[in-house]
Amino acid sequence: MDILLIEDDQKIALFVLKGLRQAGYTAEHAPRGDDGLQMALAGNHSLLIVDLMLPGLDGLQIIQQFRDARRNTPILILSAKSDIEDRVLGLRAGADDYLVKPFSFAELLARVEARLRRYDQHPPAELCVANLRVDILRNKVYRDDDEILLQPLEYMLLVYLMRQENRVVSKDTILQQVWQYNAGSQTNVVEARICQLREKIDRAYQPKLIHTIRGAGYALTIKDQ
Repeated sequence: MDILLIEDDQKIALFVLKGLRQAGYTAEHAPRGDDGLQMALAGNHSLLIVDLMLPGLDGLQIIQQFRDARRNTPILILSAKSDIEDRVLGLRAGADDYLVKPFSFAELLARVEARLRRYDQHPPAELCVANLRVDILRNKVYRDDDEILLQPLEYMLLVYLMRQENRVVSKDTILQQVWQYNAGSQTNVVEARICQLREKIDRAYQPKLIHTIRGAGYALTIKDQ
């Protein structure tokens, strides 16, 4: 599931993005309100997390314009404004929930999961592709009936690829979503981790699931594309 975070505080943004990605979500970030609204309207996100005090457009303007466009994606406000009046304004503008800073990531994640459950009546407690299964609640991976032990980055990479099933994802995108940094000369780290993941997930099993799409990136899919 894709989540868009619109937050201008870089430290908070990095903290939230890292936590969401470790929990298996795909997360994008916009530090400005105007850019965030554009990304929200152009994308197909499962949830928006919006700060109220932003450069460009403020959070209330984003929410109002997003709702005016007849978009029903859940919105969680994340703000230092703690007054009851601010909460009421945010909810009346069209937000679904309101979390005050400072906050614990555990509470944020619980609220994210609750909103997604209400939006999607079938939230994935498991991810399954062919005979590959990931138990999201327990962070366990199985191929057939065998438990596969993965390192944390391998697990995050696998969950990301499974959430993008049948889609081709580039090295740059994987670096941003799993490693949280932009592409550069070190894109071989993706190749190395893909190689390690293939060794554990694919080598002794059929069908092969992790495929290299020459010139484009990687795809987790049952059939070659």
